[in-house]
Amino acid sequence: MSKPIPPSPPGWNKTISDLYAEMVRGERASVGSPEVDWARDYERRLIPPDMRFPRKGDVYEALEDMTVHYMTSWAVPFTGGGEGLLKEGDRVIVDSEPHDSRAISTYASAVDYEALEARIVPASDRKAPQYGGFYFSFKTVDLNRKFKLVNQEEDSHG
Repeated sequence: MSKPIPPSPPGWNKTISDLYAEMVRGERASVGSPEVDWARDYERRLIPPDMRFPRKGDVYEALEDMTVHYMTSWAVPFTGGGEGLLKEGDRVIVDSEPHDSRAISTYASAVDYEALEARIVPASDRKAPQYGGFYFSFKTVDLNRKFKLVNQEEDSHG
């Protein structure tokens, strides 16, 4: 059973990115709980109340060309990744249920997987024997602002 998370300090206003930036600058040795939990709660409060949270099965279409970060999975104990171009009209699908019904971000895969993989992931990675595929992580706010929802899972919550 996990320990309860202590309340955040008054005025807490750091995001997860802020915490990692502090670590890169040498201002902290690591990033972990409870600071990450506080940062996640803070970021969730910043999401406008009218935004829709992603669900498994949702398909989103890019509204414009954009540089995105992608991650690669490997049959070894590390993850890689880089940056690539999503073009206007490219579609992504939320292929697993987000960990939280009010998730600040979620993982997604390319709908036209092979074409986007060829465009985004370097051939040296794709041809490596341990390569296991690629995927994205998108912030909920970006899915609402930079994409349009073109297909959604039926809402069984009423």
